Amino acid sequence: MSVLTTVPGSAPAEEEPPDTGERHRLTSVTGLAALSLDAMASVAYGPEAIVLVLAAAGAHGLGFTLPVTLAIAGLLAVLVASYRQVIAAFPDGGGSYAVAKAHLGKRTSLVAAGSLVLDYVLNVAVAVTAGVAALTSAFPALYEDRLWLCLAVLVLITGVNLRGIVESARVFIAPTAVFVASIFALIAVGLFRSGPVSTEAAAGHASGLADSATTVGALLLLKAFASGCSALTGVEAIANAVPSFRVPRVKRAQRAEVALGAVLGVMLIGLSVLISRFHLQPVEGVTVLAQLADASLGHNWAFYVVQFATMILLALSANTSFGGLPVLLKLLARDNYAPHVFALKADRQVHRHGVLALAVVSAALLVFSGGDTNTLVPLFAIGVFVGFTIAQVGMVRHWRLEQGPGWRGKALLNGFGALLTGVSAVVVTATKFEEGAWLIVIALPLLVLAFETVHRAYVRIGERLALGRVPEPPHRDRSIVIVPVSSLSRLTSEALTAAVSLGDEVRAVTVCPPDTEDRAQAHALARDWADWNPGVPLIPLTSEHRALGRPIAAYVRETAAAAPDAQVTVLIPEVEPERLWQRLLQNQRGAVVAHAVRRDTDAVICRLRFRLG
Repeated sequence: MSVLTTVPGSAPAEEEPPDTGERHRLTSVTGLAALSLDAMASVAYGPEAIVLVLAAAGAHGLGFTLPVTLAIAGLLAVLVASYRQVIAAFPDGGGSYAVAKAHLGKRTSLVAAGSLVLDYVLNVAVAVTAGVAALTSAFPALYEDRLWLCLAVLVLITGVNLRGIVESARVFIAPTAVFVASIFALIAVGLFRSGPVSTEAAAGHASGLADSATTVGALLLLKAFASGCSALTGVEAIANAVPSFRVPRVKRAQRAEVALGAVLGVMLIGLSVLISRFHLQPVEGVTVLAQLADASLGHNWAFYVVQFATMILLALSANTSFGGLPVLLKLLARDNYAPHVFALKADRQVHRHGVLALAVVSAALLVFSGGDTNTLVPLFAIGVFVGFTIAQVGMVRHWRLEQGPGWRGKALLNGFGALLTGVSAVVVTATKFEEGAWLIVIALPLLVLAFETVHRAYVRIGERLALGRVPEPPHRDRSIVIVPVSSLSRLTSEALTAAVSLGDEVRAVTVCPPDTEDRAQAHALARDWADWNPGVPLIPLTSEHRALGRPIAAYVRETAAAAPDAQVTVLIPEVEPERLWQRLLQNQRGAVVAHAVRRDTDAVICRLRFRLG
């Protein structure tokens, strides 16, 4: 069994569990369920984002909903085609990070990675808050508890993902199928309606339509296009997590990517057609999707099925990030841009540390926002547009270098997509800068700086360890083993037995505080030690301030200075309790001594565990 190397500065080798069977990986169907929830759920807020912008131009502006949606659907087709090629060209995953690393240089690849990290984290926070918002809209009494509900949903999703990506996919197949079926049913029924069958959901709510119509200019259309492009977040997730699929990974991932694009495109266009047909307008407190369900299906059980399916899928769409970010962090760790711990795998093919890190940061964002979606939405989607643009620019360079059959057409397609997503990134950042987008503008360079700092640290460590060079042959030094003791017991005997097996010279040390009671105990230990006569000297160390670690560390320094050619080892005996809860009963003396010795000396620390039971 291979293990992860623990030598700092070297790229970690992946730890594979004994069972490396394909059953813990994704099929095309389970991959669609596990990695497309973000994109699927975006139909709940993508069309609404377009309508909210166009409403500023009055009813005339809303007439452009379908053209703007068709433009977004065209961009979606470009992105799906592009990421299908990314999957084939970079089967190890990583998406825009892998493309940029291969064709655009180190710094650009780190920008891509940073944008993906931000997008994944924000997606979790936005998805959870949006799902809980749908719940509190149906049950207003829960509104004050929305933060705790958000954290509870996050804990649930994290727990499912710690059991493995396949387990999470199986859990999410049913909600995804119900949601997609509900939206398709809504669209199909609505297409046969000449007008809305019900407007009860919007009754009594203030209209969000501007009182006076204004000219629909290019800037307004660009802003609507950029806002609606939030529906495209998550399209890249499958390309980022190709290693999670079963063999043949590339074909399965490509099928899932195409299926995602087809389903998402049909839903977006279908909903926009109904918005135009029913002449819907935004109202306060009711989502556009809820109005469409009301108008198409009526205010009955079918309406509530759509609402609950939307609520559940929005909350669970955070799973896309849990599938993609741990794989990205693994690649960054492999390249020494992230801590190597992120490359470790648990059983069930889970990058557990990446899952937990994502959960912790997302929880902090939820607390920061108070569980409010509107606080987080201005920060959302900027990172993914940056990643889209970088990926497609990199693919243009990829085609130019490959120059295979039809490379000019493919490069032109990717170049056109890069232009569209680049414009969208600029427009979204400019229009939402004062609403909070400035935070992403600051956070992205800081994240890139953090990656480079980690990399420089690993390079320095690697140089000091002379990694990549043949070291000197090992040789034997004189060894001195120091054993801290506080009383005579079986633990003391086991520790001295281990110590004499390790070193040429063994010394036991005990710390003697100045109190009368402590001095009496020290004298009793010295008397018992002499009677026991283990063949190891007991050296008392005075401590005027009742400190435990500092006197031992000072003695270790003195020993090392007196014998510079010797290897000094501190062997710390500790009890391993029979029950986990019994660790609370321990005095943690061993941890205190280990910390002091590690901080103040270069001695080797060996912690001997004596198991009870």
